Amino acid sequence: MMYKCVQIIGILSLFLSCDNSKQLVNTKGENISISKEMPSDKAIEAVIDPYKINLDKSMNEVLSYAVDTYSKNDGDYNTAIGNLMADAVFELSAPILKSRTGYDLDIVLLNHGGIRSILPKGEVTTKSAYSLMPFENSVVVVPLKGSVIMEMTTYLKEFNKAHPISGLELVLNAGNNYRKILVGGNPVDLEKTYYVATNDYLYNGGDRMDFLKKSDTLYDMNYKIRNVLIDYFTKYDTLNPKKDLRFIKLEN
Repeated sequence: MMYKCVQIIGILSLFLSCDNSKQLVNTKGENISISKEMPSDKAIEAVIDPYKINLDKSMNEVLSYAVDTYSKNDGDYNTAIGNLMADAVFELSAPILKSRTGYDLDIVLLNHGGIRSILPKGEVTTKSAYSLMPFENSVVVVPLKGSVIMEMTTYLKEFNKAHPISGLELVLNAGNNYRKILVGGNPVDLEKTYYVATNDYLYNGGDRMDFLKKSDTLYDMNYKIRNVLIDYFTKYDTLNPKKDLRFIKLEN
């Protein structure tokens, strides 16, 4: 059984010197364990219960249906759940960027560690989105030169994690060198500016994605990743994401 402990510290004695300074001379601490065996407060429960009922109803609302169970550990270079998340951010953030700035979104880059649970087969609820993304991270868009996009692809190769991406097509040969790097189906133009959606945690240096900071311009979509997932699940009544060819390594 897990317990939460609250430490109550009482100051038993303070010595007041002639120069009016105060000095702590003794303390005493006591641990009070909080467990299921402690009696409940009916008055407090009466206040909390209506909120709990409404919260449970909202969290358990069925939004969609997953045809299989999806895990972030299901692939070396891309995974079905990672592709779903990256594609959801692309699909729902691109119109916002376009309407606010006139720019087209080119790439989405998220992080493998940001996927915090599996997506189980069956009913997909609001709680499913909170389990996948319990953090408060929001979508931000960074304009990056093509030369920095190449740094991004080097990072993706060297860190060897199935970081969720969308808009990129990457092919490694058996020697772990890139045979193909495409953005939107086209080779990278080193002088072109590409608009990359990520989250604020990564932009601020999370997972050592320092290349994102090579732009001093940032567009905040004011759209939490979790809310993107909720909206995406609501939009599609059936979820059937797949591993695909967006990032692969050839055997020869």
